[in-house]
Amino acid sequence: MLPVAGLVYNRSVNRPESIAGQNRGRGGGYALETIARLHIDTFELTLRDIKQVDPKLLHALSVSVGWPHRDSDWQMLLELGQGLAAVDEIGRVVGTVMWLRYGADFALICMLITLPRLQEQGAGSWLMEKAHELNKGAVFGLNATREAKRLYRSLGYGYEQKILRCQGEATPEAALSAKVEGLVRPAAASDHESLLRLDLAATGHDRSIAYQALLPVSRGQVLVRNDEIVAFSLCRPFGRGHVIGPVIAASEDDAIAVSRAHVETHAGSFLRADTPASNTVFTNFLVGSGMQIYDSATSMGLGRAPFKPLASAGPRRITLASQAIG
Repeated sequence: MLPVAGLVYNRSVNRPESIAGQNRGRGGGYALETIARLHIDTFELTLRDIKQVDPKLLHALSVSVGWPHRDSDWQMLLELGQGLAAVDEIGRVVGTVMWLRYGADFALICMLITLPRLQEQGAGSWLMEKAHELNKGAVFGLNATREAKRLYRSLGYGYEQKILRCQGEATPEAALSAKVEGLVRPAAASDHESLLRLDLAATGHDRSIAYQALLPVSRGQVLVRNDEIVAFSLCRPFGRGHVIGPVIAASEDDAIAVSRAHVETHAGSFLRADTPASNTVFTNFLVGSGMQIYDSATSMGLGRAPFKPLASAGPRRITLASQAIG
């Protein structure tokens, strides 16, 4: 739980006031003891702990800006992370920001949403400043939409890599791939330790907290070679249908091998995958499987690269779990 008291965004002066009395509570919690105001025009917004806000209001906000998250997608993020919601005088949620902590020194910012009428009024910067203040000392990463990239650049975030959002109706008859050495089979509960090991090698972070939420709602495929799991993929309900992710592998051919079954399972249904643009072979596999390139995002970091494989020739992220989870 993230206690937040008396943070106010008041539209009238066009200038943020300083924050005093911030302290870190026991167990990593936070307390904000005084009022912070950002003045533009005539109405007031109050910041609240996002976990104290009705999830239906959060879902309504994301729907209003065209984001595909369903109620269950929001619930997963609320279980995984912390965040703030900006609420107006009559209780409407008009802005959000969340963060997921992967280890003691890394925070992945996500779900920065503001209503269009506030986007040019500094509300996004205000929310990001509060997220930074509540995670002092952390290295930050995020996946920026095209619309928000300018904001993040202004806050010092650097370019890391382009992420392609591929989606559409799955067509397995076109999902042809080269044969790879090893055995592809469904993931089992006994494989979970191996999946976490591969993910750590691919991202540089212990993301076990994310897998605690992902694994129970996902179906997985693993590639076993020389009695060792060398690649895996997960697929779960998300947005308009299902999403393939994360996929962790040392090569794109291995990634295709563990992803093909998901295309076959969801033939004729909506399927999505978010992959770095550098994965050209895997992207061609997605496009050939009915998932056209629909949009793009930019993986950005503040302080250092947000995700970096431990070894250049080792496992890496072929697809994200989602743009919010990384």
